[in-house]
Amino acid sequence: MSTELAAMGPGASGNGVGTTTAPRSAPGPGVSLHAYDIAVLVVYFVFVIGVGVWSSIRASRGTIGGYFLAGRSMSWWPIGASLMSSNVGSGLFIGLAGTGAAGGLAVGGFEWNATWLLLALGWIFVPVYIAADVVTMPQYLKKRFGGQRIQVYMSVLSLILYIFTKISTDIFSGALFIQMALGWNLYLSTVTLLVVTAVYTITGGLTAVIYTDTLQTVIMVGGALVLMFLGFQEVGWYPGLEERYSQALPNVTVPNTSCHLPRPDAFHMLRDPVRGDLPWPGLIFGLTVLATWCWCTDQVIVQRSLSAKSLSHAKGGSVLGGYLKILPMFFIVMPGMISRALYPDEVGCVDPDVCQAICGARVGCSNIAYPKLVMALMPVGLRGLMIAVIMAALMSSLTSIFNSSSTLFAIDVWQRFRRNATEQELMVVGRVFVVVLVVISILWIPIIQSSNSGQLFDYIQSVTSYLAPPITALFLLAIFCKRVTEPLARLTWWTRHCPCSELEKEPPESTAGTAQMASGEGPTGAGGAEDPSREQPGAPRRSWGQWLWRWLCGLSGAPEQALSPAEKAALEQKLTSIAEEPLWRSVCNINAVLLLAVNVFLWGYFA
Repeated sequence: MSTELAAMGPGASGNGVGTTTAPRSAPGPGVSLHAYDIAVLVVYFVFVIGVGVWSSIRASRGTIGGYFLAGRSMSWWPIGASLMSSNVGSGLFIGLAGTGAAGGLAVGGFEWNATWLLLALGWIFVPVYIAADVVTMPQYLKKRFGGQRIQVYMSVLSLILYIFTKISTDIFSGALFIQMALGWNLYLSTVTLLVVTAVYTITGGLTAVIYTDTLQTVIMVGGALVLMFLGFQEVGWYPGLEERYSQALPNVTVPNTSCHLPRPDAFHMLRDPVRGDLPWPGLIFGLTVLATWCWCTDQVIVQRSLSAKSLSHAKGGSVLGGYLKILPMFFIVMPGMISRALYPDEVGCVDPDVCQAICGARVGCSNIAYPKLVMALMPVGLRGLMIAVIMAALMSSLTSIFNSSSTLFAIDVWQRFRRNATEQELMVVGRVFVVVLVVISILWIPIIQSSNSGQLFDYIQSVTSYLAPPITALFLLAIFCKRVTEPLARLTWWTRHCPCSELEKEPPESTAGTAQMASGEGPTGAGGAEDPSREQPGAPRRSWGQWLWRWLCGLSGAPEQALSPAEKAALEQKLTSIAEEPLWRSVCNINAVLLLAVNVFLWGYFA
């Protein structure tokens, strides 16, 4: 969602994104947490690591489909939770609350708009992707339009966007909160989080990522709702917020300006199309273009839906994700407004010298809205919970990006230059690339820290907003327009049910698009579950170092057992099937209609 904030222009990230200087009003490096807060953080990390280890052991780790698509065995509820947590990173908590503090409710439209696109993902896009038997989005474009260049171009473009926008902004926002709340060393805290997230991403693949995302979602939603109730209780609930926000004026203002005054339309979602800071045509129509790219064509999001055991589970995940995306308006945007109402001199400062003294940024301090509320309102113990919430947001977002980036690199880039790469080689390359991403992320920290007043952030997001519309247009043409290149068998919305046998096949040397790999059916049987410690009779005994290396890479010494042509055909038919049981199709459709009704009501109520 941080990429979608680009549509709002340079001020989208709130006033003053781009500095990691701790505000004077927040605890400094010498302030230590209470023992209860530390205990909560320890329990949080134990649970995350425990779930990561459990899911890594449980995961099918030795095949393309097992590692990158969780063996296509996921149920609707972890998919929906992962869709939420993959998108709600630490940048969303900082940026969304800050923008809410500065301008009011309208920024919540970015979250409510996602509901419609999540349903489009489950009902329109995913059926085509499943029928086309693809693992990555560039792979689909290659099948749809032909040629290698479009596949490599899209992969490289996506990797650049992930590294220099999503990863960098999440690390920056998470580091900003940790430094403000705990006074921890920026590099030490960031490196620790990156290493922990990388370990279970490398070992467990998408299975570990999705299950840990589910845990992180529960922590995020639960902790954020606690803070929301405490904040509303402090201001006198919603009527009190309306009154106190409109009167949230800092004591020090800039003469002959009105920048210190809260917006008169702060509690309106749909604003003037000419004079509004978020004009309603842009919020509804312009944002939909960016959101279509984010929710329906981005590898990070789509990969979760492709891991579903059936199309009905993919649809169910979209519905759950849509309900969860309604919540950030209430537990992120409104708490940001509450923070300004309670602390107008700090969150709502306008004098450059005062802002510089408070948060180290001369353009404003609205980005400290959420951390300020956490440190001021949360009691002992619950403060540790909220720190865990931000860490959960950061870690869940990073693991999703790491896994999807390694998928793109191994399948769409590495195979382009290593056409005869074996499946085991792709497994190793994918895992090593995660390590490379971690190193790049660490090296990127000083650049993020030195960026002044959010200029780097705004520039990156502006570039993203230029690149997203043509990608959206490309995928819409591919999905809906049959009058373009290449055969149309099961590659468009209109031909997704085609039983034709001329479904385009990958060249013999390409292994990523085959049904066996997409399923996670490994050489040792169903699910690709394999025991790397099991040695063959007469095989030389491996050292612990060799055993650990092979376990991390999901390698096995067992001989490969090729499937018969009949088995391959049956497996391909199963994996590319988009048939649904009538009962569950009806359940999904009814829940989708209910979700849209709730969404329309909320838009109308706050319009």
